[in-house]
Formats: sequence, structure tokens, C-alpha cells
Amino acid sequence: MTLVRLDPIDIKILDAIQRYGRITKLALADKVGLSPTPCWIRLRKLEKAGIVSGYHARIALRVVAPVATVLMEVTLATHRQSNFDRFERVIRDIPEIVACWSVGGGVDYVLKVTARDIDAYQRLVDGLLDREIGIDRYFTYIVTKTVKDETVLPLADLLPAQS
Repeated sequence: MTLVRLDPIDIKILDAIQRYGRITKLALADKVGLSPTPCWIRLRKLEKAGIVSGYHARIALRVVAPVATVLMEVTLATHRQSNFDRFERVIRDIPEIVACWSVGGGVDYVLKVTARDIDAYQRLVDGLLDREIGIDRYFTYIVTKTVKDETVLPLADLLPAQS
């Protein structure tokens, strides 16, 4: 994978749009120290390069409905590529599974599930087991309190400016 080279202005643009998704063109240009047209051209270039993958609103679901957030570790019974592919194909199509990471270590996957309640979560798990997608073991961790759930990435620390 070829990495895209970013300069300090690109990083400022990315930082601003992840923090203020609904920022106007004029305000974005002001924040990064460019005039609006060059700023907008840079933003479009970042979007076309796939660096900006979308714009989203963050919903405080618990304000309108009680929900259960559950983390789930999954270990597959066998470890052939076809087993991983089958599992991942099924997981992608289940809306309640809002995140899934393939991980190294003692388990194969960590999933984040948002369900109406614990019963709904258990029905989802039962459905996965019934589908026989290769799950050998799973462990459930019910989130009792969100301490931090940050979506803003520390770009200045992760992406040093390139010259």
C-alpha cells in the first residue's frame, strides 16, 4: 500500500473536519490559514485519495433509547482463509455488529455490538451459532459505563508533517 504524503496544511484540514464535520468552507479555510478556493481544492484531493472516507453525525442513542453495548471476543474452530472469509462475510451483514476487528493473540476477532438489550444480544449470538460460521468460543463483555469513546484521531501525533 502506497502512503499518501501529507503536508502541515493537509493535516490541519483533516484535523478540522474530523472535529467540526459541519464546518463551512469559509470557516475551514480560516482555521487552516488558506483562502477558500485552495482549501476546498485540497479537501477534494484528500477525499479523492480516500483519506476522508465519509462524513457522519455522532448519535447519542442512550438519550432516546436504552441500549446494550457489548464487546465480544470470538475464536474460530479452524484457521483456514476460507473460514475467516466466511465469518467476515456474515458479520459485515449484521447491522447490530457496529465494529469488528481481526486481532492477534488468544482470540481471532473482537466485535462491538449495539443491541436493544441483553436478550436481543443473546438472540443475535444464538443466530450466529445456528448459522455455523465456525465459531468455536466466544466471550461476552457488557459495557457498564463508557469512560472514553473518542472518534477524533490525534493526527499531529500520528502523522508527522512530511516535507
